Amino acid sequence: MGARFGRDARGPLAGLLVAALVSLACAGGGLAEPEAERPGANQSAASPGPRTTRADSTTSVAEFEQDVADAQAVAERYWAAQFKESGQRFRPIRRIIPYQREGEVSCGGQALPRNNAVYCSQGDFIAYDVAWSVAAFRQVGDAFVFYLLGHEYAHAIQVRLGINYSFTIQQELQADCMAGAYLGDSVRSEALTLAEGDLDEFREGVAAVGDDPDQPWFAEGAHGTAEQRTDMFFRGYEGSLKECDLG
Repeated sequence: MGARFGRDARGPLAGLLVAALVSLACAGGGLAEPEAERPGANQSAASPGPRTTRADSTTSVAEFEQDVADAQAVAERYWAAQFKESGQRFRPIRRIIPYQREGEVSCGGQALPRNNAVYCSQGDFIAYDVAWSVAAFRQVGDAFVFYLLGHEYAHAIQVRLGINYSFTIQQELQADCMAGAYLGDSVRSEALTLAEGDLDEFREGVAAVGDDPDQPWFAEGAHGTAEQRTDMFFRGYEGSLKECDLG
């Protein structure tokens, strides 16, 4: 039984599709409750046993959904352990909501557009356009699903810890570091097992979602250049949470 991330990297990572993936991923981070809950959207994945990778040829929607569930379960087990170690009670996010149409899910009266993924802090949920995300999964590889979920979940942890920076880029690069820590620590604890090529997929995938080099670092919505994002992800991956300036 295994959490898949082990598909062959697909050369240049579908530039435009991937570049949108995390540049939009946090656009609704401070917004409020969704207008309505989707049936079954509040179901959490079961606590996972040790996870390994599956065959590289797997690309179905069902397999994508299983990756999302596995990534959620591993993230929740990881953060629960971190909070317990520090003497705090961990509260998982309320739900993960896939949507298919613009306006199907909203935060604080603002409809989420297509081609997006977002953590909504006041509603305490992650939502993503399922058709767009599955397309990215097929083009980029399944390891990237674990990174994307880890990055968005990191924003939920920032809220729980009361972390709030003056500039978007600070929040986003820290979330990249935290995503790296969750993945690296899970591999070291054998909660996850990487297949050949997965580290390269992380490296290429994180680099592909960097901001345009001309984007001002202080701009609202800035996430960091490819170099900055890759550096922060692998700092967390190799050095754990002590590299992420959590205070």
